[in-house]
Amino acid sequence: MDCTLMHKNIPVVGMEILPDTGRIVRLYSLQNPEHLPPGIKTSAGLSRKIMDDWWTGRSIPASREGIDRVLKRLNVYSTAALIDKCFGLSLSDQYWICPDGYGLRWESINFFDNNFSKDMGEILFGREPDGNCVGSGGGESDVVAGGIGCDIDAGSGINLVSPDNTSDGWLRKKWIVAGGKRCLMKGGSGVYVQEPFNEVIACAVMRRLCVRHVDYSLVFDDGKPYSVCENFITSETELIPALRIKDALKKDNRDSEYGHLLRCCDTLGIPVVNAALEKMLAVDFIISNEDRHYNNFGFIRNADTLEWIGLAPIYDSGTSLWYNTRTPGRPTECKPFKKTHNEQVTLVSGWDWYSEEALEGLGVEIMDVFTRSTEVDDERAAAIADAVVKRYKTLPIH
Repeated sequence: MDCTLMHKNIPVVGMEILPDTGRIVRLYSLQNPEHLPPGIKTSAGLSRKIMDDWWTGRSIPASREGIDRVLKRLNVYSTAALIDKCFGLSLSDQYWICPDGYGLRWESINFFDNNFSKDMGEILFGREPDGNCVGSGGGESDVVAGGIGCDIDAGSGINLVSPDNTSDGWLRKKWIVAGGKRCLMKGGSGVYVQEPFNEVIACAVMRRLCVRHVDYSLVFDDGKPYSVCENFITSETELIPALRIKDALKKDNRDSEYGHLLRCCDTLGIPVVNAALEKMLAVDFIISNEDRHYNNFGFIRNADTLEWIGLAPIYDSGTSLWYNTRTPGRPTECKPFKKTHNEQVTLVSGWDWYSEEALEGLGVEIMDVFTRSTEVDDERAAAIADAVVKRYKTLPIH
């Protein structure tokens, strides 16, 4: 399939994509290179391999819970083969593909303003699709689905024009519309199914410390807990993962991982980075976050002007609070700059924003959140609460 990578309505580069695998096999007709995704173009030029890695990286990861069942249900080889079924559209940025001969415009098919199918979300949650769409405005996306995206199996009636095809992460999740707003619904894992509760607790920490963050609430569906958050990206902005920012420059051997990222941000002109990153590292220390990898934080820019706004509000903090261990309080490894929290928190150079008094009563609030869990008993909840209190009382500012 020949198509053009678009940034809203701006053509960027022609691509040939193999429909069965979703892989890019050829690039051609580069236009408006300033609109290429950050980190794609290197000093050696535009690389098909790097572009293919970025493109397939938009797909549901192979580690997603139950993904083998989903692929079998849809009769497809890999999750990358699902990306073009929704034109590569997501609710995180404004990139998409326009197949040759379609003549589509971003206004008619983007998921911020147009309806999208619920089918993929239902399949990801182990349910049979009902063929309905969610959203507002009744946009053209409902119509064009019959072209590139609607039926994978002849006569299946499955509509795959959905942002769920381009959702990252290994936990079960889907996009929903609640109160007219696009919201992400995400589950938990393991014996304790803690992640949805952890998101709410992380919000409590950041709310008390006045750290900018995405708000999460707790809901139950079929008796299972999920966290729900409103999309913090709009049709005018986009999230660029830190993974792409750190690839903007070749790392100097004299730079630390942290120093390299700061140098990349400075080169790109991303403002107020250091102070915001330091707050993120301090919060991750308090909640013992184990998985703040380069795709679990990022930066926001204006999709129209390409101007950088700054670090995105903190999100995806569920893999914290000893979520998969029987021993709350034990030392855990961390990411992305150091291997231990004790090492990583030393990168924080200023603490004038921090208030220990603001965290008073946090232990009680943590235990209150876990009263809604059927997997975390009172003893475990108390152990987690005590461990968090000990952590914030041992921050290196003391």
